[in-house]
Amino acid sequence: MYHSISTAAEPGVHPYYQTSTSPEVFEQQMQFLHDHDYSVISLNDAADLLGTGTRLKKSVVITFDDGYKDFYTHAFSVLECYGFPATVFLPTQYIRNTALPFKGRDCLTWTEVRELRRSGIQFGSHTVSHPQLWGLNQHDIERELRESKRTLEDNLGSEVRSFAYPFAFPEQDGRFAQTLRGTLQTCRYEVGVSTILGSARSSNDRFFLPRLPINSCDDTALFRAKLAGAYDWLHLPQYLRKLGKRLLAATLSVESSAA
Repeated sequence: MYHSISTAAEPGVHPYYQTSTSPEVFEQQMQFLHDHDYSVISLNDAADLLGTGTRLKKSVVITFDDGYKDFYTHAFSVLECYGFPATVFLPTQYIRNTALPFKGRDCLTWTEVRELRRSGIQFGSHTVSHPQLWGLNQHDIERELRESKRTLEDNLGSEVRSFAYPFAFPEQDGRFAQTLRGTLQTCRYEVGVSTILGSARSSNDRFFLPRLPINSCDDTALFRAKLAGAYDWLHLPQYLRKLGKRLLAATLSVESSAA
């Protein structure tokens, strides 16, 4: 899971939460995949294979959230050099005919998106406005999913199958996940990725596949460890932290009502 391929400074941000990967580090990581015989496959292909119960060994899917222009200027040429596919998830409100900023960084234009699509890059929905869906009502959630998909398909002239959940995925809320899964199916999505930490397996929900966050803080040793699955254990404390926050919020709500 990449975001921006740039040297943008992120002062005060914990290394885990940083979203910038320098072009130099990104190129080193792609070379590592190539030199160590990793098979880089598309998200759609990976989801289909996982759906059959296939165990994918030394296989990697490369994704980019937020649709930043630096994918076009810094990442694509490296991917093209190695023949690696990738999926870029676009918040369609910020993709226009001229570059618009999102979180202080310019996004791709439709001209660039179409050029990348012709070169084999896949695109998926990252909603319309990049909200935390967990805080929206059902009508607004469906609008974010349906309108972003329609806008992408209208501009690309091809079907869009994939979706990336914006912000931290609330996996601790099973009812929400079940409802969201149904909405994704209604809107005719076929695969989704999330911020759940870990390597994807056939046992995972195909609409909320886990990913490994990558940024400039991932030196070769850490990058190798993440690829080998040595980072996956952090999912449990991640989940327990989310669950604890939910239980605390519920407790405070009950106490407030009682008062």
